[in-house]
Amino acid sequence: MENSFENAIFNSSKDKPLTWFFKQKDRLSALHPDMSDTMINMKILRKCGGELEHAIKCRCTEPCSTEDYINAMEDISTRTRIGKSWTKIPMESKMVQKISREDRRPEKPVFKCHICGTNSHLANTCTKKTQIN
Repeated sequence: MENSFENAIFNSSKDKPLTWFFKQKDRLSALHPDMSDTMINMKILRKCGGELEHAIKCRCTEPCSTEDYINAMEDISTRTRIGKSWTKIPMESKMVQKISREDRRPEKPVFKCHICGTNSHLANTCTKKTQIN
């Protein structure tokens, strides 16, 4: 039971604040039945992580009830990025194909002479101009 409390760290992407907080409170109450509620709340807050713990303590300045801590924890974890962990996506799952330099280049447009219609030259160098009219 003590190991499960020590290993439990709050992660807002996996855990809901209400269930996580009460689960930790039940574990601590079973381990230390004579511990006061404020001490239990402080021990649980230490398991939240540095930034989340600091934000909750700033929001609840006086020794608050368990309900106030849970409300602050839910509010902070839903409205901010505090308490959310970043997971790295492995490169194998991305399946990004390397595109060669030739494939990235746009195709050059083919210029055509609009007098005679051939692709070998443009209208300003056309030799068939004189044959029109």
